[in-house]
Amino acid sequence: MYKLYMRSGQVTIKDIAKELGISASTVSRALKDHPDISFKTKEAVNELAKKWHYKPNAVALSLRNSKTNIIGVIIPEIVHHFFSSVISGIEDIASKAGYNVMIFQSNESYVREIANVQALLSSRVDGVLVSMSKETKDHSHFKELRDNGIPIVFFDRVCNDLSSDNVIVDDFAGAFAAVEHLIKIGCRRIAHLSAPQHMLLAQNRQKGYRQAMLKHKIPIDENLIVKCDSFDEAILKTPDLLALPEPPDAIFAVNELTAAGALLMVKKLGLKVPEDISIVGFTDGLVSRVTDPSLTTLEQHGFEIGLKAAELIVERISAGDMDYEPVTKVVKTNLIVRGSTRHI
Repeated sequence: MYKLYMRSGQVTIKDIAKELGISASTVSRALKDHPDISFKTKEAVNELAKKWHYKPNAVALSLRNSKTNIIGVIIPEIVHHFFSSVISGIEDIASKAGYNVMIFQSNESYVREIANVQALLSSRVDGVLVSMSKETKDHSHFKELRDNGIPIVFFDRVCNDLSSDNVIVDDFAGAFAAVEHLIKIGCRRIAHLSAPQHMLLAQNRQKGYRQAMLKHKIPIDENLIVKCDSFDEAILKTPDLLALPEPPDAIFAVNELTAAGALLMVKKLGLKVPEDISIVGFTDGLVSRVTDPSLTTLEQHGFEIGLKAAELIVERISAGDMDYEPVTKVVKTNLIVRGSTRHI
């Protein structure tokens, strides 16, 4: 017997799925009389759909029936090595599948990101790939894309609040490997320059840092964990870290440019890298190879992330069905040891 309660707004496939304890994709296929779905399930789905006066989303259906062969991409920064690598991977798949790519830059601005989404809606793109800005905490603009029948795949910086496909690197394992490397070469006072903790990426990298310290029974000094995730912030905050009564003997930075900023300030303050302090970054771009010394860092495989994200969005567009079970694909990182770390 179905629960009797008043519903507000239009009934969705997810409402029916939740009530029956099955997946949204199963409901969708049952409504389409798919042969893989049992008669009993079809009967239950159709009975509840009729009872709740379910009607398919007409706007989404009309949009799905008029393709533009354009995939929209929103990234924080085009000049960043990681994101330019991702774009290369996206375009490789998109061009082979017959899609053009429309690229927008949020410049780490929530307001600009909303404007990007509105422009993509106006352009009637077939699908959207997104890496969110640092400022983004409200995700209703992304929900608007889905409500208009446009599938989304998030990459690198993903959305916790929206049921969507994601392509990410293994941030936890990468951070763990970086910090364990520092511990194995003799470092004990390891600072972590972290990103804002509302970002899943930042949470996982800090968890990896903490877990490596705990595994090796090294006390975690909260004074050594600092919100600092840009070159300019590293210039400002590294001197404060080095001025502590017990300064760090190593720095693990959340990204490449932050590591480079820390390296520059360490040298300006008269310390030697790696003799006095070791530094590890995250992302193996050009910057990591041209600093002096070159940076030990983690390769994020941006091109591969772009390939996987584009493959997913093309698959979703081709299916023409918004009621699918989201997937998360994880790309492994690998540590590249260079001159900024060595035995103390």
